[in-house]
Amino acid sequence: MFKYLDKYKEQGEFEYNVVDNLSSCCNAPRQGSGIYLIFADSARLDNLIYIGISGREGSQGEIIHRKDGLGGRIVKGKQFGEARRNSWSKKMKEDGFKKIIVMWYITHGQFNSDFPRPIEKKLLLILLLKNGKLPLWNNEL
Repeated sequence: MFKYLDKYKEQGEFEYNVVDNLSSCCNAPRQGSGIYLIFADSARLDNLIYIGISGREGSQGEIIHRKDGLGGRIVKGKQFGEARRNSWSKKMKEDGFKKIIVMWYITHGQFNSDFPRPIEKKLLLILLLKNGKLPLWNNEL
């Protein structure tokens, strides 16, 4: 997919169907910061519909981790105006997706110290240049 993401030792993926409980499906850790990619129906680059992150750089150049890490961001975050545990199923039905695959990478944790935002921006820019548009569920670079 994106070869340079392979360098992150802490990584994984999970599937989510419209009838699933997001909290039960999500296997991303509740500590550390990183990036997650969402694919519709199969994990192929042309099915990439969203790139998101957890964690940010503080004013002193330090990492500010979300209290419950990347997994918490995925499960407890909001998207499309409401909690993902509700909005993802609705949006999937609206867009005609049977399932989504979430691939996650801890970019700043026990083994690595890369801030997630520059990685997200790089991936989004690559996709924008390649396809002339952002992934379906992303609305800004």
